Amino acid sequence: MKNNKILSSLSLAMLLNLSLDLVSLPVMASSAPAAEQPEPEKGPHRGRMLRDGDFALELSIFETGVPPEFRVWLTKEGQPIDPKSVDLNVKLTRLGNVVDDINFYVQGDFLRGDMEIYEPHSFVVTIEAKHQGKSYRWQYDNFEGRTIIEQAVAEAMDIQTAIAGPATLHQTIPAYGTLALPVGAQRSVSARFDGEITKLHVGFGEEVKKGQTLLTVESNESLKPYQVKAPSDGVITEQFANAGEQTASRTLLSITDSSQYIAKLAVYPSDYQKVCKGSVVNLQVEGVDRNYQGTISFIEPKVRYDQARIVWVTLPNEKGELTTGSFVRAHIEVATIDVPLAVKRVGLQGFRDFTVVYAKVGEQYEVRMLELGREGGEWVEVLGGLNPGTEYVTENSYILKADIEKSGASHDH
Repeated sequence: MKNNKILSSLSLAMLLNLSLDLVSLPVMASSAPAAEQPEPEKGPHRGRMLRDGDFALELSIFETGVPPEFRVWLTKEGQPIDPKSVDLNVKLTRLGNVVDDINFYVQGDFLRGDMEIYEPHSFVVTIEAKHQGKSYRWQYDNFEGRTIIEQAVAEAMDIQTAIAGPATLHQTIPAYGTLALPVGAQRSVSARFDGEITKLHVGFGEEVKKGQTLLTVESNESLKPYQVKAPSDGVITEQFANAGEQTASRTLLSITDSSQYIAKLAVYPSDYQKVCKGSVVNLQVEGVDRNYQGTISFIEPKVRYDQARIVWVTLPNEKGELTTGSFVRAHIEVATIDVPLAVKRVGLQGFRDFTVVYAKVGEQYEVRMLELGREGGEWVEVLGGLNPGTEYVTENSYILKADIEKSGASHDH
């Protein structure tokens, strides 16, 4: 099996050549194709024929209209024999030394196994039969969806694993919008009494603090100077006057406080009832290399022209990365669900008609066919096909899929 299943030395050599950047060392390793195993003999019921002298049995996995089960037909000297005259037991040794012990009962002209052959159909098969005082025994490998990857290779390829267990699903809906400044973020500065600006203490683009002196003005009435101070922290974003000019009851400066922004997100009618104040929101801002998280603080009472309701999420701007009008992608959390068993979505792969993860036992990996439930964030609920506590592949599971498909392993039916 190892010749068929282990990643080829060529693959390993290429991997190490890339990951260690040993460009000066040519990759010379190669591997010859493994010798193909002859197809096992098939019987009239498309099962595997097992022979010992003139005694033979046909072991078939039958799954038409029933869960997969073993059925066995028996012959001696090429002639059918009464199934009641044979004691039969089959043991299936699965990965991790889990043994399924199957006994048989008579049904018509065959023996029928007493338990379901659950997926994956990957095991060492041991058959023991007794007929007319003589014992017979066969054993063979019936592996599918299984491969071996040495630990050093798995580490070099960054094949990561996790333990299957409980998780919290965070179900979300997508939303999109733009950034805007909060109400009151922009303040207009004017003089209390008309007069001449004798000194401008700040300039366009300068950061100021609340209470900082911005201008000195000499009153036209009292001829005494007084100071105009900043009403808030912020940046001078507009300058309409200079020293020597009259204030003339006009706006002299504008201060913009950009320490916070509002992400205004559109929620459409199908999702109205799922969203409320306090809902957790994860956001990405176009052009900003970080993720934000906030909560909905306000839902506008009117719908937009396209029937969207606009919800507000406040974002801090400590690093000054945010700007008005920037595009925002968001996921609004609409449900939080604790489930007893889940796997990471990144580990899921397709195998035959199943969605699977790859269980890891030592250096062996094997598919686990999953029955899946609800989804949320990075997690998918598992309803069947995987035992809690199973170590399974998360990152780079596609490497396992490619290696198993290369080997072409299949199982008997």
